[in-house]
Amino acid sequence: MSEKLKVGILGGTGMVGQRFISLLEDHPWFEVVTIAASARSAGKRYEDAVGSRWKMTTPMPEAVKDIVVMNVNEVEKVASTVDFVFSAVDMTKDEIRAIEEEYAKTETPVVSNNSAHRWTPDVPMIIPEINPEHAEVIEAQKKRLGTKKGFIAVKPNCSIQSYAPLLAAWKEFEPTEVVATTYQAISGAGKTFKDWPEMEGNIIPYIGGEEEKSEQEPLRILGKVVDGKIEKAAAPLITTQCIRVPVLNGHTAAVFIRFNKKPTKEQLIEKMVSFSGEPQALGLPSAPKQFIQYLEEDNRPQVTMDVDYERGMGVSIGRLREDT
Repeated sequence: MSEKLKVGILGGTGMVGQRFISLLEDHPWFEVVTIAASARSAGKRYEDAVGSRWKMTTPMPEAVKDIVVMNVNEVEKVASTVDFVFSAVDMTKDEIRAIEEEYAKTETPVVSNNSAHRWTPDVPMIIPEINPEHAEVIEAQKKRLGTKKGFIAVKPNCSIQSYAPLLAAWKEFEPTEVVATTYQAISGAGKTFKDWPEMEGNIIPYIGGEEEKSEQEPLRILGKVVDGKIEKAAAPLITTQCIRVPVLNGHTAAVFIRFNKKPTKEQLIEKMVSFSGEPQALGLPSAPKQFIQYLEEDNRPQVTMDVDYERGMGVSIGRLREDT
């Protein structure tokens, strides 16, 4: 790509916005040129607006420190500076739905980390290796919004990204039931131990809304496009328990799966480690070369050892075994 696309980050002072900025540092295709946040931060240099609230383990990129933060509600003004935006705004769901559609209607594509549009029928919720074909519904969405190139696409909940890929990789064995317990890091709540000290040495056996998302969102991702809308899959039946654990970054899940067509352990391993999709075929710069790795050691995966596998874009699996 000869000229980088100009990117804006909506909600750029929060933890998810900071993560976007860190991940996009030195990206070969994208350049962060605009950061938008609340009126409280607007008009300040990004470094000053964030101040001591920088939560990433890596330093703030030099390229963004002097960017003057814009007001996220000045939609036309923000949109005029970019080719597309990543959305990490912290608002009510109704407010998020409204403002993301406002940006899309300025002919600005919106890639959202928020959950507000995950069940909007013509908005694709995508894990690129699994369901890139769901992008087909964008054409119906553009007709609804009255746009030529503006649209919204969303990512799924962070809790499902460990086991949804397995359901896709093992699809031919027809998973019928899934029981998953997730052990979710405090970063998923936008926190560090500095601002959530009571989590040190603690476990909270409930995370509001996570179990519903963890049980339903995989079915939408595994579903199919029908008449410009995504029709969710009927199976498998998924039951989850979502637990907050004293880990800074990296979610873990213990997953039990029942199949209609019983596979061997060797078949399951072969299918998962060879599983790939369009990001790998296209050689996209952020795509993991091997999406899923299988670790033979009994004590793996571990967060401290495996959270950065494929720069955090891959999935590490271990301890595959048949029920006794």
